[in-house]
Amino acid sequence: MSVNDRPTGQQTATYDSAFLKACRREPVPHTPVWFMRQAGRSLPEYHKVREGIPMLESCTRPELVAEITLQPVRRHRVDAAVYFSDIVIPLKAIGLDLDIKPGVGPVVAEPIRTRADLARLRDLTPEDVWYVTEAMGLLTAELGATPLIGFAGAPFTLASYLIEGGPSRNHEHTKAMMYGDPELWADLLDRLADITAAFLKVQIEAGASAVQLFDSWVGALSPADYRRQVMPASSKVFAAVASYGVPRIHFGVGTGELLGLMGEAGADVVGVDWRVPLDEAARRVGPGKALQGNLDPAVLYAPREAVEAKTGEVLDAAAGLEGHIFNLGHGVLPTMSPDALTRLVEDVHTRTERR
Repeated sequence: MSVNDRPTGQQTATYDSAFLKACRREPVPHTPVWFMRQAGRSLPEYHKVREGIPMLESCTRPELVAEITLQPVRRHRVDAAVYFSDIVIPLKAIGLDLDIKPGVGPVVAEPIRTRADLARLRDLTPEDVWYVTEAMGLLTAELGATPLIGFAGAPFTLASYLIEGGPSRNHEHTKAMMYGDPELWADLLDRLADITAAFLKVQIEAGASAVQLFDSWVGALSPADYRRQVMPASSKVFAAVASYGVPRIHFGVGTGELLGLMGEAGADVVGVDWRVPLDEAARRVGPGKALQGNLDPAVLYAPREAVEAKTGEVLDAAAGLEGHIFNLGHGVLPTMSPDALTRLVEDVHTRTERR
């Protein structure tokens, strides 16, 4: 089954949405818009409902997850919802001792550094993440024809957190394992690919209309290292969910030199950060893929006229693309004005409306 096949069942209502049409590189009524990290930290209503609830706990409460996921759809009128969760949720679900510390990010109590540590990475079952299935059921009932995007962390990025014990600027322990013990490295990524694929399958079977694989840290690698040491695991994830026929999006930060390979790994849509114009990104990726992006998030802090000008530059660069989904070149920032995001959605819709 391909992304162009008309589905049966619960995803039929979303099939003709602008977002899924763009993913399939079909004509759209307007350029669809959604934002990475749209559900959450920039919205006052988010802080209100999450007050006093730790991040990882909030991801396991279905009614709360549904409410947070819906908030930006109501406020900004984006063309897709993105499931509120975190990339470390499947790792927490299989029993790893980790937490998300405010201002720091995911922190792992006992980093994975040896072959014996691999035993801690058991298979993920749907029962481990029952709350995902329940929350997505609530969401698909409420969203109707608006697509719901599921997501997961890519094997490299998850491995980096597990090996380093948290966020890292230089990824020194990660690269030391990758270069110094390539067999252990390959086995670790293969195990993480299985866990990630299982997590995405749960989301798709619960109603996700598309999925995005986040490889947040993979821009730290050269193309040669990516192809040899990372691409097999990412390809395994994409291949594992290919039969569902939902669009698969691949995104990383600082990945201008990897764009072609990231598409080659199996994505239907390649996400582009703000460092590479979309027309150049299309050249690097090659035909047969839609692109997603890529306004610099920091632009949203500039005066309205400047935001509109930079938005126009993105749309101009995307004018010749086979398929384009407008997004930021990375996630919504915590201090970003919600009104600026709402205006941006309206501006893109207005400029690109096809009559």
